[in-house]
Amino acid sequence: MLVYPQFNPVALQIGPLAIHWYGLMYMAGFLTFLWLGRKRILMLNHPQINNKMLDDLLFYGVLGVILGGRLGEVLFYNPGYYFANPLKILAVWEGGMSFHGGFLGVMVAMALFARQQKLRWLELMDFIAPLVPPGLAFGRLGNFINGELWGRPTDAPWGMIFPRVDNLPRHPSQLYEFALEGVLLFIILWIYARKPRPVGAVSGLFLIGYGSFRFIAEFTRNPDDGIFGLMTFGISMGQWLSLPMVVIGIIMMIWSIRRAT
Repeated sequence: MLVYPQFNPVALQIGPLAIHWYGLMYMAGFLTFLWLGRKRILMLNHPQINNKMLDDLLFYGVLGVILGGRLGEVLFYNPGYYFANPLKILAVWEGGMSFHGGFLGVMVAMALFARQQKLRWLELMDFIAPLVPPGLAFGRLGNFINGELWGRPTDAPWGMIFPRVDNLPRHPSQLYEFALEGVLLFIILWIYARKPRPVGAVSGLFLIGYGSFRFIAEFTRNPDDGIFGLMTFGISMGQWLSLPMVVIGIIMMIWSIRRAT
């Protein structure tokens, strides 16, 4: 059995200033977004998006991720705790960001950006979809370093003991999600999006891929703290929020391909 290495969540302390690993992971995700975005502009010879616009796009995306992700964590998963400790809502460096909330926040931010730049919203979402999974991967590494979102008990030889939880070997579910939602989803989307696709197809594939991988990984992840544990049919809040993504993604891909033909 493995033992969680008890990382210090603070990467660097300079006097009263503490730089947390979680924040560095988000920074790495945003920088990777810019790097891959520039490659994608060249790959597609994109007629509407340039490098300067990509910088502005990241700014809107960061706001959507942080505001939406934090509000999603507060409202979807742990409203009782945060309403009792409202100042903790601002402590994003301690972890606790909902993907589904961040996803909704990004969609709103991209709608505002598309309107400002006179772009088609769905085409913009198709452009950014392959750029998102590396950020998800870094986010899951941040979860692992923080020792949060640990898995359910397991007798697998790679089971990991998280001493702050108990002495039971558990799935390192953060690393499963890193591999599925981050690495594998990126490979699938990047290969698929290398060629021009019908409008909405890349976004649809993202929804199907993320929703499916998250649904699978949640079977090994301990139910989130707060008012929700396992819900109807024994599945978690994360799984319930992922199911509509898969359904909508399938509908989008069918619609986009039929519309193109």
